[in-house]
This record gives sequence, C-alpha cells and structure tokens, in this order.
Amino acid sequence: MAKKSMVAREVKRQKLVKQYATKRAALKVIIADQERPMEERFKASLKLAELPRNSSAVRLHNRCELTGRPHAYYRKLKLSRIMLRELASYGQIPGMVKSSW
Repeated sequence: MAKKSMVAREVKRQKLVKQYATKRAALKVIIADQERPMEERFKASLKLAELPRNSSAVRLHNRCELTGRPHAYYRKLKLSRIMLRELASYGQIPGMVKSSW
C-alpha cells in the first residue's frame, strides 16, 4: 500500500492538470506560432511559466487505483500487477483466467 500522502498528492495534481488544461493549450499554441511577433510569444511563455508546476500533465504519475502502487502498472486496467493477479484469481475480471502449468 502506498503512502496516503503520495496518493493524495497525485489526486491534487490530476485536479490541477484538468483545471489548467485549456489555458496551457492556448498558451502553447501562441508560443508555437512562428507568424506571431517575438514579443507576444515571449509574453505567452512567461505566462505559461507563471502557472503552477503541478498543472503540467508531464508531472502526473500512473498509480494503481486500489493500492496506489506506482510500479508495474497496467494502463488499460489502471491496476498494478499484484492487484491484477489477485482480482483474476477471485474471478472479478471478466475473461481473465489465471494460468497454471
């Protein structure tokens, strides 16, 4: 089980990313547009830098929904390998059967 503070921090980051997504995207479009004057693009980059760091999607880290484990994470299922195996053993994931040989 991951520390509750780390899971809470990640939830806070997800909220910030969602909140500032449109603003960040608009500023990035201005910065990338070569047709605009250099001063305008520079001002946009300064505004982008003023936004909270945790509002950047790059700072998000995938964690297991049940345990908060950051490693061995399956993106499709949003679970760690340990919880995936446990749930599959209990038959709670449709179509998944634990193999044995």
